Amino acid sequence: MSESTDNHNQSNLDTMELNRTKLPPKYKVLLHNDDYTPMGFVVEVLIQVFRRSEIEAYEIMMNVHQRGIGVAGIYTKEIAETKANQVMGVAELEEHPLKCTIEPE
Repeated sequence: MSESTDNHNQSNLDTMELNRTKLPPKYKVLLHNDDYTPMGFVVEVLIQVFRRSEIEAYEIMMNVHQRGIGVAGIYTKEIAETKANQVMGVAELEEHPLKCTIEPE
């Protein structure tokens, strides 16, 4: 193989690397345990906001209850922020102190 062929191949690789689409970073949406928010409410939030099945929602809620925190879902930053705001809005309407935050995955 000649040097010009090697340079051409390297140039193609460099171009392919630049053209590769970089995936946006993901964020975890976290629910925090408290002593006042009913477990049933947390399950309903997980079903309605995060589209979890009843079984998944129950498992996540129990994780939050037992460990103090649980992952409701993993999304791009904008979607994670939207979901966290939805949770906080519904909790406020229902006068529950449920806390929902996001953090990088």
